[in-house]
Amino acid sequence: MAQVVFPRRFFSAADIIIFLFIGSIIYGVVAISGEWRGDYQPVTNIDLSLSSLPLYSLLSTIRALVAYTISLAFTLVVGYAAAKSRKLERVIIPAIDILQSIPPLGFMPGLVLALIALFPKTNTGLELTVIILIFTGQVWNMTFSFYSSIKSVPSDYQEACSVMGLTWWQKLIQVELPFSAVNLVWNSVLSMAGGWFFLNSAEAFTLGDRQFRLPGVGSYMAVAVDQGNTRAMFFGVTAMITIILVLDFFIWRPILSCVRRFRLEEIPGQESDAPIMLMMFRESRFIRWVKYIVRRRAHRHRHDADTDKGRLLNINLPRLGILKSSEARSFKAMKYVEPLLWIVSLACWRLFETLVEVPLATWKELIIATCFTFLRVLGALVLSSVWAIPAGIWLGLSARRVRIAQPIIQVMASFPAPMLYPVVLAILFSLGMNLNWGSMFLMIMGVQWYVLFNVLAGALRISPELGYTMSLMNTSRWDRWKVLYLPSVFPALVTGWVTAAGGAWNASMVAEYLDYKGHVMTARGLGATITAAAEKADFHLLAASLTTMVIVVLTFNRTVWSRLYHLVQTRYRVE
Repeated sequence: MAQVVFPRRFFSAADIIIFLFIGSIIYGVVAISGEWRGDYQPVTNIDLSLSSLPLYSLLSTIRALVAYTISLAFTLVVGYAAAKSRKLERVIIPAIDILQSIPPLGFMPGLVLALIALFPKTNTGLELTVIILIFTGQVWNMTFSFYSSIKSVPSDYQEACSVMGLTWWQKLIQVELPFSAVNLVWNSVLSMAGGWFFLNSAEAFTLGDRQFRLPGVGSYMAVAVDQGNTRAMFFGVTAMITIILVLDFFIWRPILSCVRRFRLEEIPGQESDAPIMLMMFRESRFIRWVKYIVRRRAHRHRHDADTDKGRLLNINLPRLGILKSSEARSFKAMKYVEPLLWIVSLACWRLFETLVEVPLATWKELIIATCFTFLRVLGALVLSSVWAIPAGIWLGLSARRVRIAQPIIQVMASFPAPMLYPVVLAILFSLGMNLNWGSMFLMIMGVQWYVLFNVLAGALRISPELGYTMSLMNTSRWDRWKVLYLPSVFPALVTGWVTAAGGAWNASMVAEYLDYKGHVMTARGLGATITAAAEKADFHLLAASLTTMVIVVLTFNRTVWSRLYHLVQTRYRVE
């Protein structure tokens, strides 16, 4: 391997910026590890001074990145399993659809109490609670996107993999991951936005008569809102926007630039300029030195592997106890599944005992409330699609427009919509609209981004060759939308609708039950019922509400979403 000679001045300006970013992450990891090991302190006094914001912002960023790492691992494993196994698909997809629709307040009481009981002397339980809550705001749309992309891999790619004899791992790395990269990265950006959306309720929340608050920018904003401190609210919003822009500069823009090469076609003149951070990585002498060390060690490892290949091929696999039969593998897997089935059965029995005690009148009121919320969810999906579909396609057709709009829509999607609810409500009330109608528009503020981001990701995959062909044929603009644009983005749009529906059910708990000018206002709906039950620690009403929501979501999944996914996989796929 050729020897690399580095200049005397080893570090450059790019290295200094990279070191500052890495150093900040390391400092944040150390700080948050101290919070985990610290003595149990459910309520932390939040300092609203400007000097405290950098540390709070760093702690929240580390929590969000840890939650995203877990979400990405969950996506790759569960999404791949659902796409490759018919049996698992029938269980995983409805389960994810149900889980994404359950508001965090629905399982927060049991989660908090369980983790505090598991870690009674430290803040580990509370930190895990925050990360899990942020995880639930990130993971579902990523999993749906990856699953949909794997199912939509062109059949000629599948046949080529079979002809070349690729293993499942080689097929995943060389074909399926590159094909799904664009959608997965854009949904990752949306997932981070979803995590920031739930940051306030994750870091500062009330359970019955007990309060819990951890240091972070979310709790900083929550305390500022409670105290009516406009100056601190402005600082909190500025800090959150700064975090989003920094992560966009250091992480998302370089990644988005890299995944553009995984488009199905490469047309001259379509390549966009590399982001500044990616150029800095290329110019960094430290990064080049690390790549040189890694490549040298990989070269030595391959040499050692080639040397020992003969001995490895002579290993007698049956003597090592490797079971090859499907019966043996199934028997081995059942040893792990049976305890889980017992736990699920016990939980279902406990839930049944709880639901039996709920009066019949309560069930009737829950059914009526569910109908109201269901109509609001459908209305939010329709109104969001009216503007997000054309806007996403228009942005996705131009690399320049995407580059300009990406940080703007990312900041808008990440901004906690509940902080804008008083302003929106004032406008709606001035127009003579009550909360029963206005709550639907409050839900739109949170769910419209799921449709926009997925349509934008789908528009990036529109074939430029087909667009040029239709231009040469002098087709009208409407024909292009009807024949090319809308069918091309439809698979991504279905994923956007599914995740937006789950987000709408989630948003119902804050849109139908909120504090406006010192008074609690409620709209008749299931979200308001769940929020009220969680605040009062009424576990019977909470269990009945969540059960009703699960039944509705599961029914809608079986009757609507499953048919749309089948339509996507059989008709609207690239061939």
